[in-house]
Amino acid sequence: MTNPEQFVVIDDHTIRIEFPKANKLSLPDLAVPVPVIINSELAKKHATSADPWAFEWVGRNDAGGGPYKVDTWSPGSELVLTRFDGWKSGPPPAIERAVMRVVPSAGTRRALLERGDADISFNLPPKDFSDLKSEGKLKVVGTPVESDLVYLDMNVTKKPFTDLKVRQAVALAIPYDQIFKNAFYGRAVPMWGAKSSTPEEATWPVPSPFSQDLDKAKKLLAEAGLASGFSTTLSFDLSQATIYEPTAVLIKESLAKIGIDATIDKVPGANWYANLNKKEMPMLLMGFQAWLAYPEYWFYWNYDGVNNSVFNSMVYKNSDVDTLINAARFEADPTKYANEIKEMITKVFDDVPRVPLVDQI
Repeated sequence: MTNPEQFVVIDDHTIRIEFPKANKLSLPDLAVPVPVIINSELAKKHATSADPWAFEWVGRNDAGGGPYKVDTWSPGSELVLTRFDGWKSGPPPAIERAVMRVVPSAGTRRALLERGDADISFNLPPKDFSDLKSEGKLKVVGTPVESDLVYLDMNVTKKPFTDLKVRQAVALAIPYDQIFKNAFYGRAVPMWGAKSSTPEEATWPVPSPFSQDLDKAKKLLAEAGLASGFSTTLSFDLSQATIYEPTAVLIKESLAKIGIDATIDKVPGANWYANLNKKEMPMLLMGFQAWLAYPEYWFYWNYDGVNNSVFNSMVYKNSDVDTLINAARFEADPTKYANEIKEMITKVFDDVPRVPLVDQI
């Protein structure tokens, strides 16, 4: 979208957006959280000379459309929604009022559920979900998170991770089964142990071709001239410690078995993205979920060396992968598209800047 002329008003309820090139992401991208449609007439009433687009007012008030309206909002604390009975775009929802509270403590959230003081909660630690399911008193629903992946990244610009054999050694040293059982309590989809680096289907995420093999990992380190090992730092976001801390400990213990001494760096959540953007951390644990379930969209944010977004914490760049990502974005032929997706996945698995761990449930 580069100029206003692309937006054509059809009638009071319809606009047409004309694109210079066909792009399969055009329609779904309009449904992600960023390009929201607001009531311009309402917003303009609150515009000022200092704020001609009413950004300040819209940031604190409801100017959208939907079956609910904001009753009260305390940022970081509580949001109260009430049914908008004047809504005309569908049947009115059955629930008249919904209260959404921010409760930082997972233990408190669990207690609220067990006492019946809360109806729904999500993002509890895997152990809590596992316990609640086994107790059978509450309904626990779990499904693989779409376009989600938890992974270990290695900065390919930092020695010794500039060496492919070192990265392969790390991938072969990961205690995948232990992480699955002891950090995620089985509430995840394994993303390791594939037969080859070429996936059978053009989808993402898919399992990598790595499984734990300490002997092979030691051999690769020796071939890289690091038979005695090396020291490095493994970082993670402290605000996500419930999952990442036990994962980091298990990885540290396993890496030590092949001679790699990894110091765990617990980065405060407030500093995490600033650190991530510096692209200085040699090794880190993280997860990413794409808003749209298209492999090329996920790869654009994570593996594209031209875009080089904050999520490319590996500082990875492969011109072949970049070309494939761009080609897949506009590919209309299903067979060609599938081949492009499979090829880009194969290349990043072969280069192994990132080690997939699990898809969360």
